[in-house]
Amino acid sequence: MDDDLEQLDRVALVAEVKRLRAGIRAHRDSSGQELCWHHPQLWALLPEKTDPLPSVPDWPQFLRGCLRYRESLDRDLPYAARTEEEFGEGGGT
Repeated sequence: MDDDLEQLDRVALVAEVKRLRAGIRAHRDSSGQELCWHHPQLWALLPEKTDPLPSVPDWPQFLRGCLRYRESLDRDLPYAARTEEEFGEGGGT
């Protein structure tokens, strides 16, 4: 699956690592409502050129999942800054 890396010289490998790190940082630095979005640009960093369609839960299951995710943030990041910004305000997607 990663045979393409064997063909790269050091300069190309360093460039690839920097490109991947930039993509990971962009995803990591998502905040607020951006945390809830589909991120195909992250998957586009892989050499496999597929555009997988996600399995989308029905609304009740989706909302329960969102609640569990948000609860995990309270548990795992209890001191993270909070915002009352609504979706679509302040440049959110």
